[in-house]
Amino acid sequence: MASRDPRWVLRERPSVALIAGLVLTGLCALVSFSFDVLNGDPVYFFIALGLALAPVPVLLAAVLALDRMEPEPRSNLIFAFAWGAGVAVLVAGVINSFNLFYIENAVRMGYDYARNVAATFGAPVVEETMKGLVLLGLLRFKRAELDGPTDGIIYASMVGLGFAMSENVSYYVAALDDLGAQGLAVTVVLRGILSPFAHPLFTSMIGVAVAYAAQRQGPMRIFVIAAGWIGAMALHGIWNGFASYVGIGGLAIAYLLLMIVLFVMIWIVFRDRKRIVGLIQSYLPAYQPTGLVAQYDVNMLSSLPGRRHARQWAKTHGGRGGLRAMNDYQLAATELGLLHERARRRVIDERTFDEEQQALLECMAGARAQFPVPPPAPPGGGASSGYRPGQGGPPNLPGASYRRPFPGYGAHPD
Repeated sequence: MASRDPRWVLRERPSVALIAGLVLTGLCALVSFSFDVLNGDPVYFFIALGLALAPVPVLLAAVLALDRMEPEPRSNLIFAFAWGAGVAVLVAGVINSFNLFYIENAVRMGYDYARNVAATFGAPVVEETMKGLVLLGLLRFKRAELDGPTDGIIYASMVGLGFAMSENVSYYVAALDDLGAQGLAVTVVLRGILSPFAHPLFTSMIGVAVAYAAQRQGPMRIFVIAAGWIGAMALHGIWNGFASYVGIGGLAIAYLLLMIVLFVMIWIVFRDRKRIVGLIQSYLPAYQPTGLVAQYDVNMLSSLPGRRHARQWAKTHGGRGGLRAMNDYQLAATELGLLHERARRRVIDERTFDEEQQALLECMAGARAQFPVPPPAPPGGGASSGYRPGQGGPPNLPGASYRRPFPGYGAHPD
């Protein structure tokens, strides 16, 4: 049997389940958009779609900028975004419509009052539940990808951005149909410019809780997830309720609350980044006997500028192949530190740890073997500029057996 490519620990081919899931979410998005077309002028739909799509690249770039230390697999990110834009928004829209119909007719409220009640108390429960389901799916099937709160925030933001994009299409079509260009302009400013991160922030509370649960054992995980879920629904309800009942003043208060949550989430991300750096500095020096890690590598991996400088060096001296090798090395080395933390917390068993440790070390060896050799020192004895990971490849190349004296399963950092 052919040996498995050690890079399987870094990125996998899309599974059949993932492809099927993307097809499902795509169909749901088409159905959702078809409602918008049928309920309004088709020209209005395309105008609304363009306005909803326009800020998405910038918003995605802002979210992914938080994920530079240990980037998540693209397939997972795409699925989370697609889930929000397709399944979540379609199912939530149908349930919200039934809720509004029930409140208006069975409870016999006026339409405007029923709409405010549904938006404040019904929509947050339905929408946060539909968005949160993808995070529970990651916890169940991709638990190893949830290495800390940053990962939870990233995935929650992706599903939230997808949901907001599709929902904005509906709001923009309705604004054009009911109020014309002026109504559309106001709606775009309120939803697309002033509060584009509202849905990502709501769901990030679930994301942080799910990421916490992924790194722990025991029943406390259930309570943490429940608390995060309730927090997301409450924040969403406050946002909708203040906008519905209090007007502009209430919206300003809710916006201030949202900004506080945003700063808290950013603080969590930066604190988590320091945690990852600490893991790298604690666990990787023990691998120096392999020739795969040196102190300058640990220093490079411990800062984003250092990583960027190393990638620039690799690209300058080795082209695309050198850059790809450096990217693989940085990701594998970071994953190695996180692997030790998962083992210390007993989130994975010893067999899984040994398999992934071996694969990561082989990936690091293969990457180092492709590092470009730095140019000779310039005349006069001065050192050449740029990152210098040592001459030649490491002593242990792919296929070698890496065993102790490295940190073993469940080892604590020094």
